[in-house]
Amino acid sequence: MDRLYAPWRDEYVTQEQIGCPFCYAVENPEKKENLHVLGYFKNCFLVMNKYPYTPGHFMVIPNKHIDAIESLSSEVWLEMSELVQKSVKLLKEDFGAHGVNIGMNLGECGGAGIAEHVHYHIVPRWQKDTNFITAIANTRVYSTDFEMIYVKLKKLIEEKF
Repeated sequence: MDRLYAPWRDEYVTQEQIGCPFCYAVENPEKKENLHVLGYFKNCFLVMNKYPYTPGHFMVIPNKHIDAIESLSSEVWLEMSELVQKSVKLLKEDFGAHGVNIGMNLGECGGAGIAEHVHYHIVPRWQKDTNFITAIANTRVYSTDFEMIYVKLKKLIEEKF
């Protein structure tokens, strides 16, 4: 059996449970820098994915704790959709992404890691960002400093949104 050690995930698996991490971010705006929140809006917020697929992977999340998109109000759904649209434009035009994946995993069996609070994933993509290590070893290489990406995206969002 092959083993891949990822000691940086130790914090994630050993940290004290705080309930829903998305609600925690909404309820603690004074911790936005530590939580890597990119911006708060009327009904939603943007936050970096702590374990991203690619550099710049972030999420659009409603402020209200809800597990079903069909239960969202039209106002919240429209704001989420507008933020997704603006995010895609920003990643392509200002961040240099060649493409973008957007997705929402609904329910635990639908692949949601945090099934109790709906959220969109916004994943920037580049030509050849999947290479042999991803294809053969099923491992991602994150080639850019996470904090640097956070600062850059936060500044762009403050300017453009």
